[in-house]
Amino acid sequence: MFRNRFKGAHFLKKLAIFFAILGPGIITGSVDNDAGGITTYSVAGALYGYGLIWTLIPSFIVLLVIQEMNARMGIVTGKGLSDLIRENAGMKITFLIFLGLLFSNIGNTTTEFAGVAGSMEIFGVSKYISVPVVAVLVWFLVVKGTYNIAERIFLLFSLSLLTYVLSALMSKPDWSEIGTAVIRPRMEMSTQSLTMVIALVGTTIAPWMQFYMQASVIEKGLKMRHFRFTLIDIAVGCVVTVVVAFFIIVACGSTLHPNGIQINEAKDAALALEPLAGRLASHVFAFGLFIASVFSATILPLATAFYVSEAFGFEAGIDKKWDEAKEFYILYTGILVLSALIILIPGAPLIKISIWSQVLNGILLPVVLISMIILINNKKIMGAYVNNLTQNVIGWTTIVVLVGLSFILLFMPFFSR
Repeated sequence: MFRNRFKGAHFLKKLAIFFAILGPGIITGSVDNDAGGITTYSVAGALYGYGLIWTLIPSFIVLLVIQEMNARMGIVTGKGLSDLIRENAGMKITFLIFLGLLFSNIGNTTTEFAGVAGSMEIFGVSKYISVPVVAVLVWFLVVKGTYNIAERIFLLFSLSLLTYVLSALMSKPDWSEIGTAVIRPRMEMSTQSLTMVIALVGTTIAPWMQFYMQASVIEKGLKMRHFRFTLIDIAVGCVVTVVVAFFIIVACGSTLHPNGIQINEAKDAALALEPLAGRLASHVFAFGLFIASVFSATILPLATAFYVSEAFGFEAGIDKKWDEAKEFYILYTGILVLSALIILIPGAPLIKISIWSQVLNGILLPVVLISMIILINNKKIMGAYVNNLTQNVIGWTTIVVLVGLSFILLFMPFFSR
């Protein structure tokens, strides 16, 4: 009996540790299903039906391996990825990498506010009300809140994304056709399909995630003794990312694709679902879009401010006061305001901003991954915690495939004339 009580107490202790550590992996994975991601998955479903669902399988494997690398590097070194790139690659390369990432994330954040505007318009709220209100609330949460409070709110947002499962089930998908699409993957060799694949990979494994994940484990003060719990957190986050992406593609592939309906943004997908799958399915999809957009409009500028501040040696962190991390908060506020203002411009090309910000993610990702893999295999930095052979094979294969797709996309127009 004593032994059973001891085992029970030991299990409860482990569970308590896990819930204390819970956060970075799930939040990073969930934010990945932002308005840009939802738009990309929706367009993929509308254009190709279930045809590109297979891309989620390699994306899941790569995402899991890469997020593990990030967490391990952050815990072992106690430094953010930006810091490590600057210290080992120099200021010129760091500047070029982060200039591209800054433009990419301004585009991504603009897309989040497009998601806020579009989803609220479905419920009859003008974007001139919803966007400024959300921008102010998001700013207040980060600038006036603490990391612990923000993290708990983010975890609640993560759970809300599961509404897409309900939306997809209402669309009555053809499961046998989905199974065939996964088992026998096909891909058209055209500029449009390649752009879509790069956009899908770019939104599933976004460059900013690598920086935010590493910053999160440092901000949380995690150590290697916590690593197995961190791995569970990462695995759950990766599963949530891919499951939500899967059901968005299924929802649009089951309804919009068979009817030949083309969409320009995630809001169009929600509106198009109403006559095909019912008003409730449409509103559930729109609600998921709103939650995802608010969630990501908070995290993306935050991640950008984190890694740019780290890269150039400025103080960064939600728990720091404005005077202690002035550059960090000014950058965060600037990205938030600029992105919100772009959405309020009449006739702004939102779909182009959305898709091409994801494509830019896909093109920048190999640069970030090369930097990561070089750093994590450096024994002076990582000691005994360098990559094993499997991790290196997956990492380098991902880089080669993404670079290959990017070059094909770049030069295909010259051969298709």
